[in-house]
Amino acid sequence: MNKLCADIGYRSIFHDGEELCGDHVDVIEQEDGSTVVVLADGLGSGVKASILSTLTSKIISTMIAAGLSLEDCVQTIAATLPVCSERHVAYSTFTIMRIVDSNEAELIQYDNPSVILLRDGEEYDYPKTELNIEGKKIFQSRIRLCENDVFVLMSDGCPHAGIGTEYNFGWQREDIAEFMKTFYSVGYTAKTLSTILIDECNRLYGGKPGDDATACVVRIRKREPMNLLFGPPSNRDDCDKMMSLFFSKEGKHIICGGTTSTIAARYLGKPLKPKLEFIDKDVPPIAEIEGVDLVTEGVITINKVLSYAKDYLNDNESYSQWGVKRDGASLICRLLFEEATDINFFVGRAINPAHQNPDLPINFNIKMQLVTELSDCLRRMGKRIKVSYF
Repeated sequence: MNKLCADIGYRSIFHDGEELCGDHVDVIEQEDGSTVVVLADGLGSGVKASILSTLTSKIISTMIAAGLSLEDCVQTIAATLPVCSERHVAYSTFTIMRIVDSNEAELIQYDNPSVILLRDGEEYDYPKTELNIEGKKIFQSRIRLCENDVFVLMSDGCPHAGIGTEYNFGWQREDIAEFMKTFYSVGYTAKTLSTILIDECNRLYGGKPGDDATACVVRIRKREPMNLLFGPPSNRDDCDKMMSLFFSKEGKHIICGGTTSTIAARYLGKPLKPKLEFIDKDVPPIAEIEGVDLVTEGVITINKVLSYAKDYLNDNESYSQWGVKRDGASLICRLLFEEATDINFFVGRAINPAHQNPDLPINFNIKMQLVTELSDCLRRMGKRIKVSYF
């Protein structure tokens, strides 16, 4: 298995006064293991631009995923979408990135700002071939990928930020490359990097964007396995089997739940050391077991992780909380969202007697639902997920 993978994240801000974004991003996982990313920018802003960019992105991603050629995609776009009758310019611009086995990338660019590639902390000048398809100037590139490569795809709302205020001619592509170089070595996820870039664009716009602005970041990184144990098995005789499988897995180990951590401590022959400090009033304290990377409470903590995961997939506004705090939920978020690429869930089906109190909003079904929803969120983040029940 290839030890590299692509971490993909994107964020947008809308034109001031509009309820829909005129930019659209699609990420398509193909059956052959390759990934197609499409960023389309519809002409203008609002509903019309949103429809144009969405249609463009969907047509391109679907056709490329089906194995059709670049020429067929562009010809179809030209025949399907209208040309602006007033400006006589393209209805939608686009950037396509196709990642094959996390080893090679193909870039196809039409009238969007040129994709930035950061390699070894510096901007990398990759080769481009100019093509003419249906009278449209298209740039195509093939790039051999390296670990820690960072690609920044963006709509023109990013370099237009700051026009007439902090910059006479906007925030130029070179300025954006220099800005992103600052964060290259920090190890932020693609989602966080795109959030940082768009937040800066919003600041330059004075909080009232004069255009839709979208940044999509693709970060090439090593695969990082992670293991999370949640709840004891339904059959007590399976405790040793569950623990043996859990601790045999490569990567870091997270244990959630009081009873579960007690079983794990006994299996390892190590003391369980609870911490009494409430770092966050809504999240129970963590504990320590030698040989385990993180030990937390169960349902309440995982429920908080799920709420952060849902926000991460939207505006990522809670990053300022879980990105720095030291409570159990925040620590789990940093491990699952930022470090992990492949996550193994070991979920016990035992029913906790304490949860059978009708006055408590916790029951067995809620616990299983938490696992299902969190797994789904993590898959949408691009993680590989395996759930095993005991």
